[in-house]
Amino acid sequence: MRSRYAAYAVDDLDHVFRTWHPRTRPEVLQPDPGLTWTGLRILGAGEDWVEFVAGYERGGVRGERHERSLFERRGGRWVYVGEDLSG
Repeated sequence: MRSRYAAYAVDDLDHVFRTWHPRTRPEVLQPDPGLTWTGLRILGAGEDWVEFVAGYERGGVRGERHERSLFERRGGRWVYVGEDLSG
């Protein structure tokens, strides 16, 4: 999770793409030049999930992204599957 956040923060979309499950990732990732990531707090974690709040700023306005991310082990590595929408 932290490596994916850091990759988003420095626009390393190749890393984001490589760490996203092929079944759920978009075909193309586009940078968002107006968005600056400002911090990451991990709220909890389990065997295959991480709950976090990521701070950002866009156009001088601060915001937060709160998500419970799901991961799956694939080829010996953890990859992002998607957001847990169950609750």
